[in-house]
Amino acid sequence: MIDPFSKEIGLKPPKIKDDIVLVSHGHDDHNNIEEINPEAFLINTPGEYEKKGIAIRGISSYHDKVEGKERGLNTIYIMKAEDMTICHLGDLGQEKLTENQVDEIGDIDILLVPVGGNYTINYKEAIEVIGQIEPKIIIPMHYKIKDLKVDLEGPEKFMKELGLTPEKVDKYKISKKLLPLEEMKLVIFDPHT
Repeated sequence: MIDPFSKEIGLKPPKIKDDIVLVSHGHDDHNNIEEINPEAFLINTPGEYEKKGIAIRGISSYHDKVEGKERGLNTIYIMKAEDMTICHLGDLGQEKLTENQVDEIGDIDILLVPVGGNYTINYKEAIEVIGQIEPKIIIPMHYKIKDLKVDLEGPEKFMKELGLTPEKVDKYKISKKLLPLEEMKLVIFDPHT
């Protein structure tokens, strides 16, 4: 599980047995660790970790455009498992990644990128970050959906500007052999299914 949220944001937290929990930053809407499995392996700082065959690396970044002065730090997580590399940008707020961050992130198969703006990068900045990383699969996150009490934009502008036809799913299963070889693929979770 990444960034466990509380019901105060208007959504019902999922009931899953989590073995590993990643927290990108300490704000209440991403750090509801009281509700997680108490035996879960909790990661909430940059560094290198390994648990259950998953290599996890946390890279420091900013949650805002003024080097953390407004919202503090954010941790970007890179996870390697089953011959694939996944990057979760957390609540990235800096307009673009530094060269050092891009180098540390490396080659990414699947990128989870915030697109809702306000508290994170907006859809235009998200597209710039996608261009820096060049993943095979893009999964937008942190955007307005029904019942969410947080002021964010929806994913529509992002999808239009990106210019890729999204594959809308309620669950997504992927393996190395199913990764796209040529063009990037956009996958969006439909919270209403």
